[in-house]
Amino acid sequence: MAKPIKNLIVIYDGECPFCSQYVKHVRLRDVSEKLQYVNARDGGPIVADALQRGFDLNVGMVVLIDGTYHHGADAVRVLAMLSSPIGAFNWLHARIFSSRTVSHLLYPVLRFGRNTTLRLLGREKLTTP
Repeated sequence: MAKPIKNLIVIYDGECPFCSQYVKHVRLRDVSEKLQYVNARDGGPIVADALQRGFDLNVGMVVLIDGTYHHGADAVRVLAMLSSPIGAFNWLHARIFSSRTVSHLLYPVLRFGRNTTLRLLGREKLTTP
């Protein structure tokens, strides 16, 4: 039996429409005692810690599970494995991104879409200290 997750934190770009919709639709409520979504643009100690550890939030979201960091394709893969299969989005998400190989192949396409969309919307990339 898997060890229960005490603390799950997802750091994402709140101005990216894809990232915002993703965190809105991925079903994680029942997998952790404490679930926290953090908009990287709001800053704060969690964001500062991720940046200090060298995670580029323009390259990918960060998922922190009980002190273990996952970034980019690995973050999406971990969330795919944790999310509930209820609903078409979550079922498809789990089927596609729970594979390490597929996740690493598709994540650059997602990142390109994010960066292009931010440019088209006139939004700046995240700034890092």
